[in-house]
Amino acid sequence: MSSPSASEGNYAATSPPREDLEPFEDESEELIGGAGDDGNRQLQEEEEEDGEELFGDNLEADYAPRPSLDRYDSDVLDDDDYDAISQSDRAAAELAMRRRDKEAGLLMRRGDRELIYEDSDDEDVPRRKRRMQEKSATGEMDEAEQIESIENLEDTKGYTTKEWVSMLGPRTEIANRFKSFLRTYVNSKGHYIYKDRIRRMCESNQSSFVVEFPILAVKEQILAYFLPEAPLEMLAIFDEVAKELVLNIFPQYERVSSEIHVRISELPLIEELRTFRKIHLNQLVRTMGVVTASTGILPQFSVVKYDCNKCGYVLGPFAQTQGNEVKPGSCPECQSTGPFMVNMEQTLYRNYQKITLQECPGRVPAGRIPRSKECILLGDLCDRCKPGDEVDVTGVYTHSYDGSLNTEHGFPVFSTVILANHVEARDSRAAAQALTDEDVAAITRLARDRNIGERIAASMAPSIYGHAYIKKALALALFGGEPKNPGMKHKVRGDINVLICGDPGTAKSQFLKYVEGIAPRAIFATGQGASAVGLTAHVHRNVASREWTLEAGALVLADRGVCLIDEFDKMNDQDRTSIHEAMEQQSISISKAGIVTSLQARCSVIAAANPIGGRYDASLTFTENVNLSDPILSRFDILCVVRDEVDPMRDQRLARFVVRSHIKHHPTKSGTTAASAPTTPAPHRDGDTAEDEALAEDAEVPMKTDPIPQELLKKYLIYARENVHPKLQNMDQDKVARMYSDLRQESLVTGSLPITVRHIESMIRMAEANARMHLRDYVQEDDVNMAIRMVLESFVETQKYSVMRSMRNSFQKYLSYKKDNSELLYYILRQLTLDQISFMRCLHGSNVTVIEVSEKDLFDRARQINIYDVKSFYESRIFKMNNFSYDSKRKMIVQAVPEAAL
Repeated sequence: MSSPSASEGNYAATSPPREDLEPFEDESEELIGGAGDDGNRQLQEEEEEDGEELFGDNLEADYAPRPSLDRYDSDVLDDDDYDAISQSDRAAAELAMRRRDKEAGLLMRRGDRELIYEDSDDEDVPRRKRRMQEKSATGEMDEAEQIESIENLEDTKGYTTKEWVSMLGPRTEIANRFKSFLRTYVNSKGHYIYKDRIRRMCESNQSSFVVEFPILAVKEQILAYFLPEAPLEMLAIFDEVAKELVLNIFPQYERVSSEIHVRISELPLIEELRTFRKIHLNQLVRTMGVVTASTGILPQFSVVKYDCNKCGYVLGPFAQTQGNEVKPGSCPECQSTGPFMVNMEQTLYRNYQKITLQECPGRVPAGRIPRSKECILLGDLCDRCKPGDEVDVTGVYTHSYDGSLNTEHGFPVFSTVILANHVEARDSRAAAQALTDEDVAAITRLARDRNIGERIAASMAPSIYGHAYIKKALALALFGGEPKNPGMKHKVRGDINVLICGDPGTAKSQFLKYVEGIAPRAIFATGQGASAVGLTAHVHRNVASREWTLEAGALVLADRGVCLIDEFDKMNDQDRTSIHEAMEQQSISISKAGIVTSLQARCSVIAAANPIGGRYDASLTFTENVNLSDPILSRFDILCVVRDEVDPMRDQRLARFVVRSHIKHHPTKSGTTAASAPTTPAPHRDGDTAEDEALAEDAEVPMKTDPIPQELLKKYLIYARENVHPKLQNMDQDKVARMYSDLRQESLVTGSLPITVRHIESMIRMAEANARMHLRDYVQEDDVNMAIRMVLESFVETQKYSVMRSMRNSFQKYLSYKKDNSELLYYILRQLTLDQISFMRCLHGSNVTVIEVSEKDLFDRARQINIYDVKSFYESRIFKMNNFSYDSKRKMIVQAVPEAAL
């Protein structure tokens, strides 16, 4: 038998121990110790510490023949002759045997070598497995062994997650698991959703598809664990796997897109911009905010090649990272160290855009300024959003290697950015898609109610007493009309603008705050704290790039939503003039610093203002009470005047309502506080909130207008705005024309608000909004009558008190439309009782406890508005709740006036 070669000796030295080698090891120890010399023992101890020296003075002793060891069992020895086998045939045979053993269930992810040493001691198995895993991690094993080698991927062997996933073995295992996940995952209906997404992505020539993090966490927990800890490395592996799958399906797709990206969505934890700390650095994070500024789309190096100026050799390619610039050291052709020029033709680029993300207005803590953070968009993420959009961003929170900014902050302090991986604009369309089938069923069931318009108006701001007209106006503004742009030449807005003006303490600001909470998208601003550029747009120079950028104002941020402006009368005239274009044309034109553009501002403007001197004077016209010009007033579709009038019975009801609301909403409310509540019984309805119960006891709300829960109302509003687009058909044009003509004549006679063509458009918008409120596809006569009533109410309320009463009589048939007869009769009866109280006080002083009104007086007033049946009014809830009673013998209506009302 020939002696083994040197290479075989090396392999034997690195091979796991075998039982037949033990006599050899014993003999070597005997040879070393046989000298009986202390120096040899010392040498032996040193060799045991430093390891065995294979090449020493006694090297030839390893190859000496040893007959005692060269013995073989004749039963096992195979003496047959075999033909020589080539290396490729041997590899094919081993592969076939390995496949056969795997099908027989012998390998079981333990690696091929464990079969060889299956009879060895159990203590050696962990040692061998550890050596295999270390070899796999360092890349010393072949590809077939690597796939089988990583059994516990979560055991990182003391490495950090970033180091572990960068090693070849774990990297290969992660790629295989993610590839299996994309290929094999099926949803509850049995569809391969990621295969379908990849196919749809390629059909539309896109370069990315979305993977939901919760699904990945359920199917591949260890990948979902590594992803937030080492996002850049994991996403690079995911992108490679995705590109490989795409090229397997469409081999020529690389001509369309050289990169395929995996976008991670629905990360469970949403961080606020102000909560980012050092613990979030280099982590995958998710946040939400409003885009306030964005740069243009610029080219960025992706794969760079350089030209050597001395010999013309092309160096590269160099993969450019986001952090620092990659430059070659020396030319391999001429060994020069430069200079090198970028090869513009062979260098690959990608799109680059930087946006500024600011905290959503509703998420900023009270008394704090909103924080902002820059976000980098690469590739197909560019132009996914525009200033004013509310976006959901998932990305890597990392350092910004901008030299000028870092110098400005003071090195070694670095600024930070979010390197975006997934960007989703959260508009009302996305909110409409989030509605479930149960929500849609509840909405359609609610729309079948004939009184849905009154119920929606009654559900507006349920914590505010009365003001039914203002609530109806806010409801119409939230639903809005239908915008029109025939032939892309003449744009007609569909949003409804509302101005609320009146005495202090009448809940004007509270109405705005309620709209901010229920509208899908709302921006709140105050007249005193808002400048012209703060409402429209701002042009400033970027510190880093030294280029002019555009920042959006409140009206642009509220695009396709509602812009709420409080203290509208406190604005400067110059600032107020800047919003003229935004309120009618719904655009903002900019011409500053070489930037000439037009921004969209498609939003409803709901403003609140105080009259001159603080209180509204009913003896003056609206324009004399409010310091606003005619051009700005004509842009408001609905004008709501709020007067703080003295009415004993109404004041009593208002006081009880406020006290009851405070009792119900007190944080320490308990069962004992019920004793202090008013004794007036309230009807019980399942599902009503405390606010709704308080609303139900409001004497000015009839029984049939049961309020709608606020969450359902919000979903109803989103569904109607996105899915219902009413059309004008068979509209009574003569009625609108007559109304417009009559209003023009009254306007000239009274000298109050000027009536313009905009009021005709206001009628049409309100008719469409009322139809949308009922989820109707066409505008009906009821919608037109309601719009006429709202325009008349707006016009009549702005008149002098003397003119108002005569105009109410003139337009009574329009003003009484869709008003409950009980409400109208209560209004008439209240006027009669107020007159009677004034008369009785003149005769008897303040000691008035009982007021009596003749039924004939009520009946005469009712006939003027075409009401002939008042008997049912005596049984109504609104009649009894205001302490009225009917004496049928004397034909008198009696009201007991409590002492509190006096």
